[in-house]
Amino acid sequence: MHATITRRLAIALLLGACATTATRAQTPPAASPTRIRGTIKSLDGNVLSVTTREGPVVQIKLNDGFTVSSLKKLDLAAVTKGSYIGTAAEPGPDGELVALEVLVFPEAARGTAEGHFPWDLTPKATMTNANVESTVAGTNGNTLTLTHKNGTTKVRVPPGVPIVTPQPAAKEDLQPGRAIFCIAAKAADGSLSAARVTVEKDGVAPPM
Repeated sequence: MHATITRRLAIALLLGACATTATRAQTPPAASPTRIRGTIKSLDGNVLSVTTREGPVVQIKLNDGFTVSSLKKLDLAAVTKGSYIGTAAEPGPDGELVALEVLVFPEAARGTAEGHFPWDLTPKATMTNANVESTVAGTNGNTLTLTHKNGTTKVRVPPGVPIVTPQPAAKEDLQPGRAIFCIAAKAADGSLSAARVTVEKDGVAPPM
């Protein structure tokens, strides 16, 4: 049971990247998944009001049976050869990809949304979900060689970059003032709904 729950939580964090690509080709834009990053304003029943990072307040209907996850901090030493990770990164001055965050998937979620694709954390960000083929320590962090179905990607992880792994949370953790990340479905009338929410807990905010 625990492995099943953990897998669902991990998939919730990054599945939207692949879903967005598929949806663009198959359904109207109104049905496209929308990544929401922001701060909880209130929770009224199953309606979550969020002040988005862009400024506007949105209401998200939480679907029946929705799940809540939080994140636990890890040390860079937890990212080793054979780990399956997701990392948002953007190009540095020399074009080298520099990590903005790293999420270490539990083993039960290995293969989640595998690949290298655009990500909207920053204007130039990408997301790489991949197996760690090697890690090389350097003066400015560790350089990871990541292998995935699209090929190989190298990403440098500087000191201080958030490194996290998912863990279960509860509806009671959806408190005003806490940061959240979720992938919401947008209906034709503009309303938003979500099956999963990742929430800040114990001072660890969703970095993705």
